[in-house]
Amino acid sequence: MTPLLTRILACADPSQAEGLSRFFKTGPGQYGEGDRFLGIKVPVTRGVVKECWREMVPKPGQEDGFPELEECIGSEYHEVRLAALLTLVEIFKHEKALRKPCIDFYLAHTAGINNWDLVDLSCYPLLGEWLLDKDRTLLYTLARSGRTLWEQRIGIVSTMTFIRHRQLDDTFAIADILLHHPHDLIHKAVGWLLREAGKRDKAALEAFLLGPDGIDRKKAPRYLTMPRTMLRYAIEKFPETERQAYLRGEASTSSGDCGS
Repeated sequence: MTPLLTRILACADPSQAEGLSRFFKTGPGQYGEGDRFLGIKVPVTRGVVKECWREMVPKPGQEDGFPELEECIGSEYHEVRLAALLTLVEIFKHEKALRKPCIDFYLAHTAGINNWDLVDLSCYPLLGEWLLDKDRTLLYTLARSGRTLWEQRIGIVSTMTFIRHRQLDDTFAIADILLHHPHDLIHKAVGWLLREAGKRDKAALEAFLLGPDGIDRKKAPRYLTMPRTMLRYAIEKFPETERQAYLRGEASTSSGDCGS
């Protein structure tokens, strides 16, 4: 048993497990169906990772993989998989020579990245950072044809790193791919990333929302055809008068002038 797994298991709190199972929707037919929890909250998991991530760095001669993380990323327990991902983030951040192996490991184990927190806490510190100075076709492929809801979410959430560097084009382009996705968790993710892009460049977000929906035959503005949850997230930081105009379907190219 690896040091990481030993320490995480020691933190199990059965009194918290049922509540976490409900929160992450593990019931029949829900998005997290069948996932199991030890009852460990994220700050505790982060503390364990901070203490022992260095022990999980591959030994000389093992640089082509992460044998110490294999057992954890394949665990039936949600918190153990999260610990493996957070450990991978730390190795990626501190061990420059292992960056490519970290990305290879991450992409080879997306089957274990199967809930929204596992995606959101790992993809942009890993894939986003890795692709900052590289071709980003991978994210478009994940968004368009990812094998799971979670791979598609990785495609959009990874662009958070680009947003933080004021590179917004990929966020808008991938949001367009996912504009009519059927799942609420994609609606929330896309809306969240659009909101973050808008905090850097409000005019660019308005241009996206007011621009024509390339899928809708009537070429209606995107904000009129996108899922309501996505829109609410995207315009959350707008002045109230503008926000209400979007929600009523009355926004226009001139609506952004009020309050500016």
